[in-house]
Amino acid sequence: MERMMDAIVKPEKGPGLELRKVPVPVPGPGEVLIKIHKTAICGTDVHIFNWDPWAAEHIKNPPMTIGHEYVGEIAELGAGVTGLEIGQRVSGEGHITCGHCRNCHTGNIQWCKNTTSVGVDRDGAFAEYVCIPASNVIIIDESLPEEVVSFFDAVGNATHTALMWDLVGEDVLITGAGPIGIIAAGICKYAGARRVVITDMNDYRLDLARKMGVDAAVNTATEDLEKVMKEQGLVEGFDVGLEMSGAGAAFAQMCSVMRNGGKISLLGIGNKPIEVDMNLIIGKGLTLQGIYGRKMDNWHQMSYMVQGGLDLTPVITHRFHYTEFEEGFAAMNSGKSGKVVLDWTK
Repeated sequence: MERMMDAIVKPEKGPGLELRKVPVPVPGPGEVLIKIHKTAICGTDVHIFNWDPWAAEHIKNPPMTIGHEYVGEIAELGAGVTGLEIGQRVSGEGHITCGHCRNCHTGNIQWCKNTTSVGVDRDGAFAEYVCIPASNVIIIDESLPEEVVSFFDAVGNATHTALMWDLVGEDVLITGAGPIGIIAAGICKYAGARRVVITDMNDYRLDLARKMGVDAAVNTATEDLEKVMKEQGLVEGFDVGLEMSGAGAAFAQMCSVMRNGGKISLLGIGNKPIEVDMNLIIGKGLTLQGIYGRKMDNWHQMSYMVQGGLDLTPVITHRFHYTEFEEGFAAMNSGKSGKVVLDWTK
């Protein structure tokens, strides 16, 4: 008989999600079945829940199980899988790549042009079980707290964005105090930045950023960023910028306060194209680097940073059983949350 499991499903095109029974996936050759312990709600999941223009463009074939941030244990191994064992604690890289394009061949799988995403292009991890290729399985050390590992996918985004540049002794501006921006702030301080300043217009999330150790959290609707810069001892401008908001006004302000020769990582995705002052970028000699997903080495870096003392628990603000997922999405939509963790073990 076909085994069934609980899953949080996008039932059709339109707002909302449903908890329903679906078949447990069967791992094929080279695949691994993972029993889910904990998951975390990502901004992508909120897009899908709300059914905004991004979701309408990317979710092609509902019904489907969503979710891609998780931790669990190996339940079954498909034919031909070696090097993994049933019962191992694991997570998984959510971008499944082709393995044969130029970027895959050179190790830059984050740029694979044929990527499919767990929980977007194929059934995801908001379920009792998820099935992924063995090559995407990440073994998780038992010393790492499961609640933190549940959102390692997002930590990887922050790690990729922050560690793109040398941070030792540098002054860093982060625009956008969403969970990934807040996590990136902690990483920057851990990696040796002199000053880390974060901007947003959400006081709740700015307070969360303060708990992660930023030197200044600036509400740009009510505070003067350049005045704060002087108070922090910045003379020529920021050395490194991490753009996490996707907002044109935030990016424009970032460019205006960078020092000549500064470097900017761009992770935030906007709802629409933005105008860019090319003359300012050229005149200042700024370097812009688009960031997508994670490098595979980021999984090791974030594990080692947490083992080395990077505390990400302040980012977790809400915990729910998976049957209470609607409360979790309400918390995310309220703007007054950090990471929201769903428990699948009870």
